[in-house]
Amino acid sequence: MIIVVPLAGELKLYPFPNTFRISFGIPVFFLLLLGIRKIPLVICGVLVGTSVLLFRIALDSSARGLPFDYSFTLHFPTFFYYMTYSYMFHVTRLNNLHRHPLIVGLLSVIIETASSIVELSIRHYFLRDIITLPILNEVVIIAIIRSFFALGFFYAIKLHEAEISSIQQQKQNQHMLLLISGLYEESIQLKKSLKDAEEITRDCYELYENLLNNECSLDSEGLTQKILGIAGQVHEIKKDNQRIYSGLSEMISAENSTDYMSITEIGNIIIQTNHKYAQSLGKDIKFILNIEDSIPSLHVYTTLSLVNNLVSNAVESIKNTGLIKISISRSAKHIEFKVFDTGAGIPKRKTELIFKPGYTTKYDVTGKPSTGMGLPYAKEVVNNLKGCIFVESNPEKNETVFTIQLPISSLVEKGW
Repeated sequence: MIIVVPLAGELKLYPFPNTFRISFGIPVFFLLLLGIRKIPLVICGVLVGTSVLLFRIALDSSARGLPFDYSFTLHFPTFFYYMTYSYMFHVTRLNNLHRHPLIVGLLSVIIETASSIVELSIRHYFLRDIITLPILNEVVIIAIIRSFFALGFFYAIKLHEAEISSIQQQKQNQHMLLLISGLYEESIQLKKSLKDAEEITRDCYELYENLLNNECSLDSEGLTQKILGIAGQVHEIKKDNQRIYSGLSEMISAENSTDYMSITEIGNIIIQTNHKYAQSLGKDIKFILNIEDSIPSLHVYTTLSLVNNLVSNAVESIKNTGLIKISISRSAKHIEFKVFDTGAGIPKRKTELIFKPGYTTKYDVTGKPSTGMGLPYAKEVVNNLKGCIFVESNPEKNETVFTIQLPISSLVEKGW
């Protein structure tokens, strides 16, 4: 802004019989302000107004040989134009109204007109420039033209971004449909496997009862054949499960650009999902997300399943109100996920037990325990990726931190 606006301001004309000029600097300033989210707008006005003033003074001195005091008096009213413009832009909260282009256009006309009147008034006081009703009318017309010209350009860019986003979303939807259809196919295989397991269970139990009650009519060879048949059925289930595992592994490990997402997007999904989860449990939990800027796009399903598992556990561990902080950082070869919560904490003697399948301390309102498979699953995945997971807890302070460290090569796209 500091560089571009002063340069654009040199594309100018003088529509009135005074020192007030119309330039392309304002439409450019307007466009840039519309895109700003984090920088305070008033600071933008101060910096840009100062840069325009200094640039014009330097240009007058080097190209036209004008004395500094005259050049300063000629151009310093412009500083107040940019100050007024940015302040009114901030007060009207124009950047929160992008979905209402007509309101944005109307407010921008009002802002530009007010800023022009401020500059004209200062010029009238110090330079004796004339201000008449026809001049004010022209100022309003120019404000309308410039504002809606810049606005049209801004929404043309927004439309292009929306089209690109729509295409990407369509690709992601197609990819999800393929995944779901693949899962449906594997579910059919799983259903058959479960049916076979039920038959084996029934046959084994019948054989057990007959042997227990000495009612077995089979001789030694018949019993051998019966057991061999059960072993064959088990082998069939094993082959079915191998096919299911192979299909699922292929879906998960298939390299597809839609499988990778920026860590900020993944983090926001986790925060939104668990915020809703906390609300459904009647809990008031504050979420904080800290992410380093140097992290590349990560495999969305692996990252989401691991971190979301830890965060949902943290939500469940907090009684009524609390804090959950997610921190994601990287080193040269590793990426680290930390989930801090102010829940009940974990006694030291139980820090190893929580990673064992079936172990749980969580029960629903009916007294039914959870499956106790969340953390064991996370540990299994982390081990398969040649990483590590550990926990530090201080029950006295109601603080727990789960940490996952993984090789960054296990989460980024091949060739990164």
